[in-house]
Amino acid sequence: MRTLSDQELVRREKAENIRNLGIDPFGQKFERKDYARDIKEKYKDINHDAFETMDDTATVAGRIMFIRKMGKASFFSIQDKTDKIQIYISINDIGEDDYSLFKTADIGDIVGVYGKIMKTQTGEVTIKCLKYTHLVKALRPLPEKFHGLTDIEERYRRRYVDLIMNEESRKVAFMRPKIIRAIQKFLDKKGFVEVETPILTTLLTGASARPFTTHHNTQDLDMYLRIALELNLKRLLVGGMEKVYEIGRTFRNEGMDPQHNPEFTMMEVYEAYSDLDGMMDLTEEMYQTIARDVCGKMVFNYLGHEVNLDGKWKRISMVDAIKEKTGIDFNKEMTVDEALSLALEHQIEVQEHEHTVGHIINLFFEKYVEETLIEPTFLYGHPVEISPLTKRNPEDPRFVDRFELFISGHECANAYTELNDPIDQLKRFEEQLKEKALGNDEANDIDMDFIESLEYGMPPAGGIGYGIDRLCMLFTESESIRDVILFPTMKERK
Repeated sequence: MRTLSDQELVRREKAENIRNLGIDPFGQKFERKDYARDIKEKYKDINHDAFETMDDTATVAGRIMFIRKMGKASFFSIQDKTDKIQIYISINDIGEDDYSLFKTADIGDIVGVYGKIMKTQTGEVTIKCLKYTHLVKALRPLPEKFHGLTDIEERYRRRYVDLIMNEESRKVAFMRPKIIRAIQKFLDKKGFVEVETPILTTLLTGASARPFTTHHNTQDLDMYLRIALELNLKRLLVGGMEKVYEIGRTFRNEGMDPQHNPEFTMMEVYEAYSDLDGMMDLTEEMYQTIARDVCGKMVFNYLGHEVNLDGKWKRISMVDAIKEKTGIDFNKEMTVDEALSLALEHQIEVQEHEHTVGHIINLFFEKYVEETLIEPTFLYGHPVEISPLTKRNPEDPRFVDRFELFISGHECANAYTELNDPIDQLKRFEEQLKEKALGNDEANDIDMDFIESLEYGMPPAGGIGYGIDRLCMLFTESESIRDVILFPTMKERK
């Protein structure tokens, strides 16, 4: 059992004293009618003297964040979900009993206040308390400092304290759902339908990633937490839903860094009769709509770079981007041995399962190009070997109709002209099994039910997957994925 600090012991004693007054120290329902931000905004331009003839009142509730006790009159501030507001409280206005109750208050307590709106000589909108209601006694003191690099791990572990103490964290927490609502509104207006698909699955499909495993006791069946949303959404295209999307939790049993969390939110969007260009247009318009409607600006500081989302975004093929940086032209036909020789010459390590020209092209891209794509860039034309679910380019079957969106050197979205040929799809799955046998533990399984669905006929379609957390990082100008996930995965405390 932990040892209580002197402050904690005093607060527990105060809670007991409040209980002895017949007041529940942990509160009852309170009829709040007003919020701090609305009050301050409404009255900010009214001068001090005008309040003498006004009789406007407000009823607010929130957490005490500051107290200056001064005998028979005091000031304190409370914080609700919108902002802080100052309260003036006097024994002459609320009586001796309630003022004595107030004097037991500590920073962190939650209280309700009814009072008259006024403005101090310094011009601060303030509520003159006429009725003080104790709601909750905080048994732990708030930390004096709870932001900055030294506390960053504790900020993520104790998000509840972070939200109390850190205005920027509250801003991000409230902005994220606004961004998601804007996405839903945007897609709904374009005729897309939001759906839900299973989180538990028996096959690894839809992405290259290591899974989390679990077990279904009743069926005595090993299962995975999904690594992608793709195949079930494409089954819905087969079924005739035509324009579908899902925003859902996805799980990959991989490392943690400022861009990755093992549990994250993806959105995948599929549109029948569309293609790669359609997905580019959709993405560009969606990002610009969020920027305009939610953020009110087009230029963002993202991961150390100023990024402008306005206008038409750059579109470039993977091999052309590599040629720009290295002079090597992978458009030319070459053997695996020639590609391996180029990799050796450029100090690029190639794993056994990567002994194909396509994999080596991708390794060159990752080394020489990826981090240089700062402004929004659609990078298209991926090798077929790294894109098992994508339609081949009809002009050059070595490559597929796929793009990735890069901003500030990081991938933000991944899109395809979807593969709807069941014969080709089965061959791709079989190639994935060969890679798995060579040591690629992220290779896909064969989903024969999905092959069967394609045999019924899936319309030509465009599809795209977005990392919602990374999207939120951009629009909130956050440095780490853990800033935009309320409860990120954390290492155990030592």
